[in-house]
Amino acid sequence: MIAGAYTSRRDWENASLVWSGCAAVHPDRSFEYRSPERETSQIRQVVYLPPGAQVEATDRILIGGVFYDIDGEPLPWTHGSLGHIQVRAWRVRR
Repeated sequence: MIAGAYTSRRDWENASLVWSGCAAVHPDRSFEYRSPERETSQIRQVVYLPPGAQVEATDRILIGGVFYDIDGEPLPWTHGSLGHIQVRAWRVRR
C-alpha cells in the first residue's frame, strides 16, 4: 500500500505474481455510463479457478492481457466432484 495525504492505494507497479494457471472465464455483463462529462463502460466476467488457487478480494486477475479487479470475496465451492473457486472480475473502459 502507498499512503497518500488522505487515502492509501495499492502499489500495482510493484505487484508480484501469486498464482498462474488455467481458468474458465465467462462473460457476465457490460454496461455504459454516458454523461456530458464522461463516457465509460464497465465489463464484468465470472472466473472459475481450480481449488487451492490463492486469490483474494484485493487482487487483480490478468485475462487475455487485460487486468481486471476482483469484485467481492472469492467463493470456494467444495461440494461434489467439480470443486472450484468462483470470482467476479470487472474493469472500467474509458
